[in-house]
Amino acid sequence: MKGQIFLYLAAIFAAAYATKVLTNKLKIPEVTGFVILGVILGVSAVNLLTPAVLDQFSSLSTIALGMIAFTIGIELKGEVIKSLGKSIFTIVTCESIGTFLVVFLVLRYIYKAELNTALLLGAVASATAPAATVAVIRQYKAKGPLTSTILAVVGLDDAAALIIYVFIEGFVSSSLLGTSISIPIMLVGALIEILEAFGIGIAFAILYVIILRKVKNNEQIMLLLVAFLMGLIGIAEYLGVSELLAAMAFGAVIVNTSPVLSKKSASIVSSFSPIFITAFFILGGAHLDISLIKEIGVLGLWYFVARSIGKTGGATLGANIGRAPKTVRNLVGFALLPQVGVALALALAINKEFTMPQYGSAGATMAKIVINVLLFTTIITEIIGPLMTRHALKKAGEIHLTDNN
Repeated sequence: MKGQIFLYLAAIFAAAYATKVLTNKLKIPEVTGFVILGVILGVSAVNLLTPAVLDQFSSLSTIALGMIAFTIGIELKGEVIKSLGKSIFTIVTCESIGTFLVVFLVLRYIYKAELNTALLLGAVASATAPAATVAVIRQYKAKGPLTSTILAVVGLDDAAALIIYVFIEGFVSSSLLGTSISIPIMLVGALIEILEAFGIGIAFAILYVIILRKVKNNEQIMLLLVAFLMGLIGIAEYLGVSELLAAMAFGAVIVNTSPVLSKKSASIVSSFSPIFITAFFILGGAHLDISLIKEIGVLGLWYFVARSIGKTGGATLGANIGRAPKTVRNLVGFALLPQVGVALALALAINKEFTMPQYGSAGATMAKIVINVLLFTTIITEIIGPLMTRHALKKAGEIHLTDNN
């Protein structure tokens, strides 16, 4: 129907306005309200946002993730990272590897899941989604050591998650096909993919700074910033590398080479990004089909519990090893539960890869299990995660609540 897509957008944003008003009155993170709204509008309830409709809006989610990654990059100032010390890297290492190991071991040896399924779910579990966490930080204008640590961790975590995933994906693929496994080749492939993403972001940032370093007109900066972000996302998708890492590198280089330009760019993005980010959470919630709960059963609950233990325990261990400040050691793990974004993208990649004919029914069954578990538990983490992040930031004294929050 002509004009249908605009009517859908009108309904989405009108409902989002009402949700924002309600969440402010209830004093809960608005992102939690947007996700719940998505569940209501999706196939689980009123069925306004059907799978066919969601496919039409997939580009909105990609743009939102790119803006979120850029926002993270802009916060990765060299002096801030240096002041936080080695704790950043020990936290990322322990929580990503720790989550993979805990999820794999629990699903394989306690739940008794099939080996390849347990491996893939463990690999996907290592990813932390920055979207919900960044949304909460921005809503409450949080600042401080814990906030800086969280932003750095959720940014660098994607690189660690991609390394783990590429390695495990190669192992599972070889296992299903009955071919030999080359560990060095898999590791090199993962590193090349990450370096390509960073390379794209760095190249775009250098050109962006050269062109705009002396420009003061905000409208000119806005036009070129949008052009660069769209171009960066497009090239990353075309090459099959992470647009999140590319956009993060883009922002990080800008903030460390031209602080004035980075402030203007961040301000511009913050003025229009809420439109895309709001749609991102609503559309993400709409993906949940409650009927899938019957299919994944206890497996989804085991996965959720194991991942939560891996994330919080691993981050706490890493913070202690890295001798982070006390507030960071005690609270950082609570902000790493959300998984929509990177984890969902990896689940979709698994579904695309292992439903190919050469993997047979075993690959298709495994892919179906993985994506169903991710869809179910993603909604849970997107509802609980922002609440936990808000709790951690408030406990650390890094947010100041007002009557509107």
